[in-house]
Amino acid sequence: MSLTLAEAERVVQAALGKARELGIDVSVAVCDAGGRLVAFARMDEANWAGVYDSQGKAVAAAAFRADSSSLQGWADSPLMRAIVASDGGHMMPSRGGVLVRRGGQVVGACGVGGGTSEEDEECARAGASALG
Repeated sequence: MSLTLAEAERVVQAALGKARELGIDVSVAVCDAGGRLVAFARMDEANWAGVYDSQGKAVAAAAFRADSSSLQGWADSPLMRAIVASDGGHMMPSRGGVLVRRGGQVVGACGVGGGTSEEDEECARAGASALG
């Protein structure tokens, strides 16, 4: 069961809608269950670092099959640092990456970067809920 481009774009649009509601500019990345980018958007005034931040959070959530906020507590552990290094530094185990499910099955993850950690997570949750 893979995430379609149309579904990923719905997730992106829902996350962007929440960002507009909050009055922030963000980047949104949606990856499949294997952590590969399917859809991406950067709001006009979003900072450039959010490009990498959003993708890293989505990849971390997909890799561990867990919202990235749950990974934050052991982000500095030797094991997590080794895993991130082995992956080429693509993962960011910090708040703002949320699993995307369809029919209870994990089909990908949505990562958001550019706001506070809380705002990023709120936007990512709004995105992920677009698939219900």
